[in-house]
Amino acid sequence: MTDEQDLLSGVALTVFRLNGQLLAVAEEMAGPVGLTAAWWQVLGAVLREPLPVAGIARAMGITRQSVQRIADLLVDKGLAEYHPNPAHRRAKLLRPTEDGYRAVARIDPAHAAVAGRLAGELGTDDFRRALQALTRLSEALDAIAAPGGVGVGVGADVGADISEDGAPAASVS
Repeated sequence: MTDEQDLLSGVALTVFRLNGQLLAVAEEMAGPVGLTAAWWQVLGAVLREPLPVAGIARAMGITRQSVQRIADLLVDKGLAEYHPNPAHRRAKLLRPTEDGYRAVARIDPAHAAVAGRLAGELGTDDFRRALQALTRLSEALDAIAAPGGVGVGVGADVGADISEDGAPAASVS
């Protein structure tokens, strides 16, 4: 294995572990208000503006089908609703209902507490640098997967999926 392969493997394993840790923390925060981590992720994606399911999937880096299942559950539970999309007749926009906004707002105290504890452990500057490094890594992966890039066809929605409980269901080969 080359040095670069070792780095990629190390980053991947660390991010997989981090993903699991963040999902576990998200479940702890979301559960008491009647949400799952996956429901919270999808609601969170549309808090500022309604989006089509495909747009949510692109932003989250998971499959459209996975988001569609969760969006339909949120609508059935009265936490979100579909609205007509003026840009696309068939791709309706998802937005939270008042109950959806309230559920997410009830997570805020736990979210603030975890954010404060992490900032205390890392320091705000290191916390910010971690976000910048992860963002840059994601952008680099997008760049090599883009048409004309040097990637191997790995895209944001190729093989990535989440289950209704927020657990990753992606395979890496």
